[in-house]
Amino acid sequence: MEPQITTLADRPELTGALDEMPDTWPRFVLEDLVGWANFPRIAVEFPEYVLVATDQEGTVVARGYSVPFALNAPGRGGLPAGGWDQELLWAFSDLRHGRTPDTAGAVEITVARDHLGRGVSGRMVEAMRENARALGHRELVAPVRPSAKHLRPALPMAEYVRLTRAEDGLPEDPWLRVHVRAGGVVDSVAPVSMTVSGTLEQWRDWTGLPFDTEGPVEVPGALVPVHCSLTHGHAVYVEPNVWVRHRL
Repeated sequence: MEPQITTLADRPELTGALDEMPDTWPRFVLEDLVGWANFPRIAVEFPEYVLVATDQEGTVVARGYSVPFALNAPGRGGLPAGGWDQELLWAFSDLRHGRTPDTAGAVEITVARDHLGRGVSGRMVEAMRENARALGHRELVAPVRPSAKHLRPALPMAEYVRLTRAEDGLPEDPWLRVHVRAGGVVDSVAPVSMTVSGTLEQWRDWTGLPFDTEGPVEVPGALVPVHCSLTHGHAVYVEPNVWVRHRL
């Protein structure tokens, strides 16, 4: 049976289970400071934008976070190069200043490890579209983290997004393909969507790698190489994502 998908506003008792759901995120991704400071606030400030999927036993098998923001506010208008980080900053800035949102922005869709490969991710994208529409939005935008890009870290994202399958013309990347099948349109690359910086000792802890060579370091799960500076004792990861627009 398909999972039951509701909003956290309708099922607030699932807040703890939502946080505890096992996922596959690389550890270093969780060290993005914008996300670290703002992501936990989404369930508190925007529970109607948080989706939770449960199976027949009531176990949480997938979650989806989105936020509202004013894309067409003065000085904005276009999807930002800052991608994931920027939409979080806009959402909470707009909330603080009382701006009326006009767009829903996807933040995360994650499926529990033991439910991967069952089509749940596609259903979650559809549910997020439906929820955004129900909340009065005409568009859902998503700074997508392509799921297979980590296998080609040296390939520029602008080239990666142009890779398509010969048989149907759909994106070669599985996660981008799910979005396009759901009605999304690939718009542009967000070249600085997420930034993780830390000391070499922190990166060694996060990844188990030595970080003892100057220059780019390929890290499992990273979409592009991490820049390591032995001279200055730090390493920086700047992740590009792909903006996908879902007209509602």
